[in-house]
Amino acid sequence: MAISREKKTAVVSDIADLFISSKLTVYAQISGLTVADAQALRRAATTDHTVVRVVKNRLVKIAMKSDERFQQTDVSGLSGQLLYAFNADDEIASAKTLADFAKTHDSLKLVGGFDAEGHRLSEQEVTKLAALPSKDSLRAQLIGTLYAPVSGFVRVMSGNIGGLLNVLKAHQEQLSKI
Repeated sequence: MAISREKKTAVVSDIADLFISSKLTVYAQISGLTVADAQALRRAATTDHTVVRVVKNRLVKIAMKSDERFQQTDVSGLSGQLLYAFNADDEIASAKTLADFAKTHDSLKLVGGFDAEGHRLSEQEVTKLAALPSKDSLRAQLIGTLYAPVSGFVRVMSGNIGGLLNVLKAHQEQLSKI
């Protein structure tokens, strides 16, 4: 069923706003994806603030041309039934969401993406981004790396103090036997 020009204009405006605010936009083929699966994907996407839209590629191309960052972007890969995932909070969340969902649903296949500067990303690049650890995980690794030398120093110092206490205790026991 065809939608009116006003609705198309609203959809283009909505998609353009999503492109402007998104740090990473990922798109995937959805041939054979059921409505129930699409709803499950949308529910999974809301946990990390990813917005999932199924929009005609022609409208996406119009929305992209309205932003100067995407005017020179290669859009030749936007064909077929595609689903778009946008995330304004996290650079890799949209890729992770779709990649995780694709692991359990063969009807969803990652195709590519666009970064915030308007560069097109290949399927391999998006897959590599999806394999990266989350921001919280990277922060924990960084803190652990920064904390390791301090913790090692504390263990060495406590070992020396513990050794001194053992010597003093042994000396006290020896004096008490006399």
